[in-house]
Amino acid sequence: MSNAPSHPYLDEYRDADSARRIAAAITKTVTRPWTIMEICGGQTHAILRFGLDTLLPPAVSLVHGPGCPVCVTPLEMLDKAIFLARRPDITLCTYGDMLRVPGSRSDLMRAKADGGDVRIVYSPLDAVRLAHANPDREFVFFAVGFETTAPAHALAVLQAEQLGLANFSLLVSQVLVPPAIEALLSSPDCKIDGFLAAGHVCAITGFGSYHAIAEKYHVPLVVTGFEPVDLLQGVLQCVRQLEQGRYVVENAYARAVKAEGNLSAIAAMERVFAIADRPWRGLGVIPASGLVLSQAYLRFDAETRFQLTGTHVEEPAECLSGQVLQGRIKPDACPCFGTRCTPETPLGATMVSSEGACAAYYKFKSSRI
Repeated sequence: MSNAPSHPYLDEYRDADSARRIAAAITKTVTRPWTIMEICGGQTHAILRFGLDTLLPPAVSLVHGPGCPVCVTPLEMLDKAIFLARRPDITLCTYGDMLRVPGSRSDLMRAKADGGDVRIVYSPLDAVRLAHANPDREFVFFAVGFETTAPAHALAVLQAEQLGLANFSLLVSQVLVPPAIEALLSSPDCKIDGFLAAGHVCAITGFGSYHAIAEKYHVPLVVTGFEPVDLLQGVLQCVRQLEQGRYVVENAYARAVKAEGNLSAIAAMERVFAIADRPWRGLGVIPASGLVLSQAYLRFDAETRFQLTGTHVEEPAECLSGQVLQGRIKPDACPCFGTRCTPETPLGATMVSSEGACAAYYKFKSSRI
């Protein structure tokens, strides 16, 4: 066993010894400072929960990227969802982690408390079933997520079409990971040396589109899982590449990810959605980074059906979540962290989302002794 520090959650992990051995291998490998970004918010929470950052040598710095779909949903989309939820003829269906995400003036929890019909569902197919059972009422599903949720949202539209539903639609805020990585790397002051690619995203899409990014920007990308050994193995492979001057895509999550991805899921996505420019909360508009309903399925688009329009809404100036999402600062560097901004009184989505980096720091890092 290595001499890495003890951590209560890691000590309870079933393979803590292996995690420490991998951390020791990273320490032996690294010879200079490297900055590695994990894209997935779930990975961020695992890193902080198990104290994996404390196992790494000081030369290896982990920063947290825009890998929380709730966190990057723009304010104007929240405002549109809240507007729909307040209409007496509409039931807004959503995943539970969207309820307390602040819009520009309110949130869905408050809209529900004020009498809006907001339903928490576990699948968009639940919203389809509700619409089928209540044909005289409009049902809108708030379709938020990365490539991981897009196939299920596509299947909901296909099922609604098969059932002939005229009272079901999606409010789409669907985003894609590779363009966001490119946007970060294109910044003139980017200091990211390598990436841990999100395993669940690549399980859907594969990782073919990442090869061009690695080659163009000279960064290694390692497809990584979510357990401590997965994450540390991803860091080790990334550091090895950097030390050797190699910049390729490696799959450290082969038990779940194939190079080609899930072909059936991809087919459903391509049938229902089209690629479009998309605004990201904290990052601005990223070209070709989102999905919208294709022309053939535009009748299921809530923005079109209810003639929703809106202008860009700026994040509160005191909220630095945009810098957190770009890996420019860590959450506890924000002056409002833990004071003006807490999970009970969030200034931004990163503090209230179950995958938000600020929430991870508040829950795990601030409690470390």
